[in-house]
Amino acid sequence: MTSFDTLVIGGGVVGMSLAYGLARAGERVALLDQGDDALRAARGNFGLVWVQGKGLGRPPYARWTMQAARQWPTLATELLEGTGVDVELSQPGGLSMCLSDAELAERAAQLAQLRADLGGDYAFDILDAGAVRALIPETGPDVVGAVWCPLDGHVNPLRVLRAFVQGFEQLRGVLVPGVTVQQIEARAGGFIVNTPQARFDAQRVVLAAGLGNRTLAPMVGLSAPVSPNRGQILVTERLRPFLKHPTLYVRQTGEGILQLGDSKEDVGLDDHTTLTQLSMIAARALRCFPLLEAVNIVRTWGALRVMSPDGFPIYQASEQCPGAFVVTCHSGITLAAQHAGALVDWIRGAPQPRDIMDFHAERFDVQAA
Repeated sequence: MTSFDTLVIGGGVVGMSLAYGLARAGERVALLDQGDDALRAARGNFGLVWVQGKGLGRPPYARWTMQAARQWPTLATELLEGTGVDVELSQPGGLSMCLSDAELAERAAQLAQLRADLGGDYAFDILDAGAVRALIPETGPDVVGAVWCPLDGHVNPLRVLRAFVQGFEQLRGVLVPGVTVQQIEARAGGFIVNTPQARFDAQRVVLAAGLGNRTLAPMVGLSAPVSPNRGQILVTERLRPFLKHPTLYVRQTGEGILQLGDSKEDVGLDDHTTLTQLSMIAARALRCFPLLEAVNIVRTWGALRVMSPDGFPIYQASEQCPGAFVVTCHSGITLAAQHAGALVDWIRGAPQPRDIMDFHAERFDVQAA
């Protein structure tokens, strides 16, 4: 049996950002990772650091997201200086391209309401077709306008995960790959986590296992009613740089390739691709950027988002088993700086951040009633 201050269960972007933040704070941390056969959301991440539209109907989440986006430059610099890994952060502002006047009007009305709910602290601009083409001359004639948010941007998600892993290990964190948690036992003063390979002892346990949290959370008196939501992505060959501003459906990476995506499908644990969805993704991207007509698609993939019933995160400490926490969200890249910072502070004993106090699982019981 090996003893630690904190065990983090789950080695995706959410778990790694938490483990990195805990190790940075001086904790003795082990991260238990099931392995590459797990249904990882991180393996299919689109890489957006995205603010606009986050928090519709729940303004505290918009504040939480904005704080995370504002902290990303500091985090990216820290990771580069500590690990030598450039996560390719770029925040020139992002665009939600609209293909009809009705779509643009609806988007504008939603964000105007969110701005009002936040007392005016929510920056965005509505661009007409001419303004969009001034930013991106390659924009197609079907685009009638776009919403632009200055905090939006993107990163290379694979480099982000690599930087967190490397930084965590440099801070003497212990990464334990290829283990499946079978049982979590609450004991006086801590927890024992049983796996087929070994037993681990810790004062705290943080569940960040994505879809696996649904099974793990009841072991420590918590609930994580999450379900999978499939997204499919197409990747093109390398193109000359033309898309400085990421969009909600298309972004160009530092290597010059384009990623096309943002499908949403309730299909259970099926992470395959389908021609129907891929065709719809490609058709919308082509309407936005007609130069894609002759571009080759080099690969596609499907991956499963981790979604709660209302789409917002679950952040909760266990009352039944003090020292156990569950962290579940579908915006692990965007929220990485908050997870490594403010959320880690809370796990270590600081007051829970005001903006996430309502993100407990009991809210779904109220909705059901």
